Amino acid sequence: MTSLWRKVVGYAFAVFGVAAVTAALAPFNDRLNSTTVALALLLVVLFAATGWGSRPALLAAVLGVVCFNFFFLPPVHTFTIEDPQNWAALAAFLITALVAGELSARAKRRAEEAEAGRREIERLYDDYRAAAERARRAEVLEQNERLKSALLDAVTHDLRTPLTSIKAAVTTLLDEAEVTLDDEARREFFEVINEEADRLNHFVENMVELARIEAGAVSLRRRWNSVEEIVAMAMARADALTRDHRLEVELESELPVARVDASLIAEVLFSLIDNAAKYSPSGSRIKISAGRAENERIMIAVEDQGRGIPAPLRERVFDKFFRATAEGAASLGRPRGLGMGLAIARGIVEAHGGRIWVESGAGGVGARIAFTVPIGDEEIDEEVRQDEPITANFGR
Repeated sequence: MTSLWRKVVGYAFAVFGVAAVTAALAPFNDRLNSTTVALALLLVVLFAATGWGSRPALLAAVLGVVCFNFFFLPPVHTFTIEDPQNWAALAAFLITALVAGELSARAKRRAEEAEAGRREIERLYDDYRAAAERARRAEVLEQNERLKSALLDAVTHDLRTPLTSIKAAVTTLLDEAEVTLDDEARREFFEVINEEADRLNHFVENMVELARIEAGAVSLRRRWNSVEEIVAMAMARADALTRDHRLEVELESELPVARVDASLIAEVLFSLIDNAAKYSPSGSRIKISAGRAENERIMIAVEDQGRGIPAPLRERVFDKFFRATAEGAASLGRPRGLGMGLAIARGIVEAHGGRIWVESGAGGVGARIAFTVPIGDEEIDEEVRQDEPITANFGR
């Protein structure tokens, strides 16, 4: 239906709708009160607004006022109004009809905009699926398409959000001449800027780190380190993340030292703690444990009391830019982050010759992410193999 034809139909509905209601109710004028007639005519206004917009609704409202006055307000069949109360009733009807018609038309416009947005999203999603399908024919094209899509999502949400907060805080501080701020309020704005800037910095660092790992540009600097020191490093860095949780540490006594890159293993552990804090409610327990494993390995694990990760998604959480919430896994809302932390963790662990996996927490509650690293070989020449390039498989 063309736009012109829709307008014609809308105006026709307004005219014939008011005429039909008037014709149906006029013979019973002596039995009906003015409120009943006004509501019936108001329905025509609402239908016109909902179906065709504000202009047909305006026409219906004007015609309704004319018919209401001429056929139903005494003296009938004249435009004279004797009772001053009927003037009030007529004015109330006109105002109500105009406001209700405009609100109904506005709601219709919003619904149409939402529907257009939904169709656009579906179109974009269909385009993306078609592009991804074509990209699967070549591994290089597949990786490029996935990266572009993930980075687009990151820029439009995870990166734009902190920038918006920083911009709002800075604008308020610059406009302090117009808005008086006390010292506490000013400090809060500075804290927002500081926290959101740290968040942006962490995003950029993660993206750079992931790119370096994939390119094999990060080298392992293996040294003999105690697990206790590595855990302490990660906990100190994650202190701000775990303030609303109960942190519990359980380390097996007399753990051997491990020949690992301590800073990178601490980064892995920090990512797991960060992940647990995001996906578990405030006040819940986050448990860090470490102990001996088979084949001369050490196992370190982080366990939370959140809603867990469904079994079909437990392998995919280590893919780049993947977050379980995007695929229907339960969560406490949309957590911050780009979905890179676990991908980086897997690359580091595998580069050490270890393995990382997800399982259910104690009693089937929450999630437990564990990883193993070899204790190390004292016979390896430290000087020769001090810097070993990281190579890891991120494709699935």
